[in-house]
Amino acid sequence: MTSTQLQNSPQVGDLAPDFTAASTSGSDVSLSSFRGKRNVLLAFFPLAFTGTCTKELICFTEDFDQFAGKGVEILPISVDATPSLKEFKNKLQMKTELLSDFRRDVSRVYGVLNEDRFYSNRAYFLIDKEGRVRWSHVESNNGQRRENSEILAAIAGLG
Repeated sequence: MTSTQLQNSPQVGDLAPDFTAASTSGSDVSLSSFRGKRNVLLAFFPLAFTGTCTKELICFTEDFDQFAGKGVEILPISVDATPSLKEFKNKLQMKTELLSDFRRDVSRVYGVLNEDRFYSNRAYFLIDKEGRVRWSHVESNNGQRRENSEILAAIAGLG
C-alpha cells in the first residue's frame, strides 16, 4: 500500500478494511466478526473526555435502542488507551463498548489519522452485513459531528 492510498478513506461500495482492536470489554473485537450478522457503524472520535466527543457518545447512548433495533452495532473508536476508554465509558454510562486504536493502525487504513496531531479525525463508516461501506462522512472540523438523525436516515437506506 502506498502512502497516498493510506490517506484515502474507503468509498461507498468498497469492502471495509478488516481490523482487530482492543475493547473496553477486555476482549478484542474484529470487524469481520459481524459479517453476515449485523450492520456496523464505525465511529472514529478524536479523544476521550473532550467536549464534542463526550456529547457525541452521550447521544449514541441515548439513541442506543434505535440503532440496536435496526440491527446496527455501534463501534466508537479512538486512539486512547483502553484504560482511559474504560474510565470514559463508565463516566458516561455508555451502553456500547469502545475500541482502542492505540497504535493508530485502524485510523491509518481508514485514511482518517491526523498525522500532525496523532489522533483520528471524526469520521463515520456505515458498513453492511456483507462488509461493504454503504455510507461515510469525514468531518472537516473535529468540533463538528453528525446528528444521529442523519446517521439513522443512512441506516434506513440499507433496506
